[in-house]
Amino acid sequence: MTGLMVAGTASGVGKTTVALAIMAALKRRGLTVQPFKGGPDFLDTGHHSRICGRVARNLDTWMLNAEANYAVLQQAARGADAIVVEGMMGVFDGKDGNTEIGSSAEIAKLLKLPVVLVVDAAKSARSIAAVVLGFESFDPGLPLAGVILNRVASDRHFQMLQTAIQSKCKTKILGWLPREPTITIPERHLGLRSAEEQFAAGGHDSAKEQLEKQIDQLAAMAEKHFDLDALLQLECGLPLTDAHVPSSATYLSSRENVLPTLRVGVARDRAFSFYYEDNLDLLREHGAQIIPFSPLDDAGLPPNLDALYLGGGYPELHARQLSGNRQMLDEIHQFVSSGRPIYAECGGMLYLSHSLQSSDGTVYPMVDIFPFTMEMTGKLVQFGYVTVEFTRDCLLGPKGTVVRGHSFHYSRIAAQPEIETSYKVQYSLSGKQELEGFYHGSVLASYIHLHFRADPTVAHAFMENIRKAQVLQAISA
Repeated sequence: MTGLMVAGTASGVGKTTVALAIMAALKRRGLTVQPFKGGPDFLDTGHHSRICGRVARNLDTWMLNAEANYAVLQQAARGADAIVVEGMMGVFDGKDGNTEIGSSAEIAKLLKLPVVLVVDAAKSARSIAAVVLGFESFDPGLPLAGVILNRVASDRHFQMLQTAIQSKCKTKILGWLPREPTITIPERHLGLRSAEEQFAAGGHDSAKEQLEKQIDQLAAMAEKHFDLDALLQLECGLPLTDAHVPSSATYLSSRENVLPTLRVGVARDRAFSFYYEDNLDLLREHGAQIIPFSPLDDAGLPPNLDALYLGGGYPELHARQLSGNRQMLDEIHQFVSSGRPIYAECGGMLYLSHSLQSSDGTVYPMVDIFPFTMEMTGKLVQFGYVTVEFTRDCLLGPKGTVVRGHSFHYSRIAAQPEIETSYKVQYSLSGKQELEGFYHGSVLASYIHLHFRADPTVAHAFMENIRKAQVLQAISA
């Protein structure tokens, strides 16, 4: 099976554009392409999923152990002809400056993925060879298969770069891209603009036409500038059939007794779109029927829900509309009063707060489950991997459970009355520790995005606590 990782010398060098172009070109050639993203990311995966027509998955060697990564890769690759993994940051950038832990390089070596390195060639000439040579020699164990040069000024510029690299380096040049603003994805404070936002305007038909146009543009660009035949020859070194997946990679639990289905409402729209798809898969495996709904556009909650999962996203960009949907706010309040569980991450916690102050100073009332006044900061407040230990029995598991995730937000709790917490959080970059994981009755909310594959018992505990709440409701009815 064709398999490769698109990595970069640093963030911002264009690896998302290159990855999307390769995905689009392979799809236009009739291949079924399974996309992946290295590291804790929700935005790139949305664009991958739109281009490929298959849900992108996250691979991560810090949040997930080797067996979980094997299984994520194997499960998602079923039925695909090619797998394309987009790395994160620079290829060697990970948890810290001393090791490769959590880096694209570690993922590539673990999963035996040939690496196509994207190099920003703008304003470079012969010096580009020093950059490529440095990445060749820094880690001889990296399966470096070739380079793609981005932001090349002209054919003549490319010829100069090619001559320099070929004179000093052994790495193949697999293509180049000119400066092409028409295929650039707009950015905002959390990174690239989400796929939901990019294709939201103009209605369903217009969005579909936009998507097809973007796929055509990306595919044509790749056909013209990349050596696609050479890229198609790259293969993942891991056999991807069930028989060859390590037998210990059994985190996809098989249960002898199928439990009754529970209806879990998941907020999914332009304001809430940040979810690890594997989190939802684990909930399904434990008996959840995922019911998507829109806090922005729906008049109220779907009927007969047993729990809610409110993920992250951009509620601050849609605060006026969220606040104005009073029927939805009231129904969520009633949902909490009924004792049914809610799990909220980051943007979901902002939504459940008393109010949200936007960047222009306007204050919007929110659901008002937690007495927090939230405000946008204009700068990154917390960033990076986190380790979470449950300090009490909570919605996601018993006291002492340890799970990993990440934090990334541009907001803060401006006014926080004393409130009970469930988490002890340690931030990997700063080493800072704090108490977090706020709870109110059957509601658990946090800034932390947890990856349930880091400890699959979390999904099991969540579903079991939903069932317990269901029993208590029946008794009290």
